[in-house]
Amino acid sequence: MPQKELERLAAVNRFLNLEFSKEKELQQIVELAARICKTPTALITLIAEDTQHVRFKVGFEQDTTRREDAFCNHVIQKKEMMMVPDALLDDRFVNNPLVTGDPGIRFYAGSPITTQDGHNLGSLCVIGQETGELSSDQQEMLQALSKQVIHLLEFDASLNILKEQFLAAKDAEIKLRSYFESSSACHLLLGKDLEVLVFNKATSRFIKQAYQAELAIGMKMSDYIHPEHVPAFITNCNDALNGISFQAEKQFTYGTQSIWWSLTFAPARNPDGEIIGVSYDATDITERMQHGQKVLAQNESLKKIAYIQSHEMRRPVASILGLMSLFKEANYVYEKEDMLMLERATQELDEKIKSINSYTE
Repeated sequence: MPQKELERLAAVNRFLNLEFSKEKELQQIVELAARICKTPTALITLIAEDTQHVRFKVGFEQDTTRREDAFCNHVIQKKEMMMVPDALLDDRFVNNPLVTGDPGIRFYAGSPITTQDGHNLGSLCVIGQETGELSSDQQEMLQALSKQVIHLLEFDASLNILKEQFLAAKDAEIKLRSYFESSSACHLLLGKDLEVLVFNKATSRFIKQAYQAELAIGMKMSDYIHPEHVPAFITNCNDALNGISFQAEKQFTYGTQSIWWSLTFAPARNPDGEIIGVSYDATDITERMQHGQKVLAQNESLKKIAYIQSHEMRRPVASILGLMSLFKEANYVYEKEDMLMLERATQELDEKIKSINSYTE
């Protein structure tokens, strides 16, 4: 199947699945076409792969026909208006079941329904059971009405796309808001004048707890910050407005409470990439920092213990071992002075052991 036909069928299927909001207007066009052309029947058809779908009609019972029998199939191939004054005299239709049987078509005129990108979906057509012809004015009116049909169909298609995009955007917004509000970190969006545009619950709770203030949209964020921190905050925000991000880990004191924060100031951009404000995030990392400090202290203690073991404990241990060797040579007969030396060595060793224990407590 040619690529062009595949694209046309895709367009037809899109309109077949469309929920029409302009049904009344489209039905009025069908009725108007029948009156203008003085025929008992008028149809709006869409030609799918094997089937002609009759979407709007007057004076016609069937909702579908075979594509191979459809007069409108010839219209979409000709890509221009087609008129058949007498089907019984036209070799293309003389044996057509829609001519030889119900509804007994003798006269037909159809104008293609063509999308903006050139796909012929079907036609607006009029049908009669008697031979006839359309005047030039009637032909022009039928063509004008077929153009109005595609305008209404494409309006509905565009409206449907907008609805889908709106629902997708709404769904994305709900998911983002859910993440935004469930986060334990403080998230803020500030405008170019550093006014509060958006904030999450964690930010509101912290401002109320730390500053006994209610955070509100439109307020200057600097009003909620301790004066000594304002200059650095403004500098980082101005850098973000100029496209420069900033990240740091800082400790702040709020009354008797001290908190370590991981801070991020970043440019906030719109879909076109234009900087519209500042994205400010603050995550409480106090527990992590305290754990890190504890690990550092433990490492320092281990270093001191290793130093004592490798240096300071050697002397008393060497003294004890030396005295024990002398005792052994003297058949364990010892002098008082030797025992005093042993006592001093064991006392020194005991002190070193106590020192090691103090680093592990």
